Amino acid sequence: MKQRILIIGSGFAGMWAAVSAARLAHLEGNDALEIAVLAPQPELRVRPRFYEANVASLTADLQPLFAELDIRFIAGHAERIDSAQNGVWYKTATSESTFITYDRLIVASGSHLHHFGIKGINEHGFDIDQLETAQRLEDHLNALANQPESNARNTVVVCGGGFTGIELATELPSRLKALLGDDTKTKVIVVERGSVIGGRYSEELRDIIRKASDELGIEWLLNTEIEVVDASGVTLKDGTHIDASTVVWTAGVKASPLGENLTAERDALGRFMVSPDLQIPGYNNIFATGDMAHAKTDDLGNTALMTCQHAIQLGKFAGHNAAASLLGVDALPYRQEVYVTCLDLGAWGAVYTEGWDQQVKMVRDEAKKLKIAITNELIYPPKADREIAFAAADPLAKFV
Repeated sequence: MKQRILIIGSGFAGMWAAVSAARLAHLEGNDALEIAVLAPQPELRVRPRFYEANVASLTADLQPLFAELDIRFIAGHAERIDSAQNGVWYKTATSESTFITYDRLIVASGSHLHHFGIKGINEHGFDIDQLETAQRLEDHLNALANQPESNARNTVVVCGGGFTGIELATELPSRLKALLGDDTKTKVIVVERGSVIGGRYSEELRDIIRKASDELGIEWLLNTEIEVVDASGVTLKDGTHIDASTVVWTAGVKASPLGENLTAERDALGRFMVSPDLQIPGYNNIFATGDMAHAKTDDLGNTALMTCQHAIQLGKFAGHNAAASLLGVDALPYRQEVYVTCLDLGAWGAVYTEGWDQQVKMVRDEAKKLKIAITNELIYPPKADREIAFAAADPLAKFV
């Protein structure tokens, strides 16, 4: 009987874990491993692009790649890990509860938006966290032209000034003009509880974000928090009300709660504190990766972020190490010492930085071309070609 590596999730980390595990089995000449991916759909949803229009097109079919590499796909939604029985309970597309066993488990179930209990956000707010919610926002924006002219109709409030909030906010002015007309006076407001624009970033990068925001006419409300979201807009904690037909929440994510029953330490974001080979301590046959893993990237104190840049590499190492543990091959401690940032700034262009200190290397059109290359090519799945896919899945191959 084949030994099974079960991977929960077909996102960046899960998909690359599957390909990397298949690669090592191929290199070792071993056909006794079954590599299975459990996810709702056999597709990669290109989440880093959900701030763009035409969101329905931002998926990649994984069936040809999985078929080429003999990776089994199981349609379902994981509900509970039973570590005592080495299995996972999941719901099928028809809501049937089913149990599947594993010899090695890779938890790559991702993350979800965290609303921090803000009143009214679920009923009246929008987000771009998942494909379905991003599509809901797009449909709403497309329908704005059917509403009577008003300040509320023409105003979008973006709650949160992190990476996602910045990319969405800077994309919106041109999107709104295209939908409502060039002569329409639109307004994009970013509500940020921090004291400076781009407070998590280097001063050099903050200056670029501020300059782009000014040129695009984006208004930032700093040291500000949302109290209530309702049908007419938002009320801030100081009592100020902003009339807006569109309120988009981008502030904060948390790891999937899958595996809450495991006796394992998690960080403040809900990620498992993993060993260098990405195992969950106390469970030598369970690995965590992507947004589920709190992992050190180097020996300088840096840890992986909840981004596709880190998820891709985390997936490659997790897949390799899960397979290695069954094949008698040495594990590869996860390392990702190169860190870059490429931030889309809408019609202004983009900005590209290198290093954890975020030294700006490119801006405007030059950086925009690089951003497009990254989001339209680099982060997509490899071709359904065994040689190409396995070369790309090598954890030690250069990525960025």
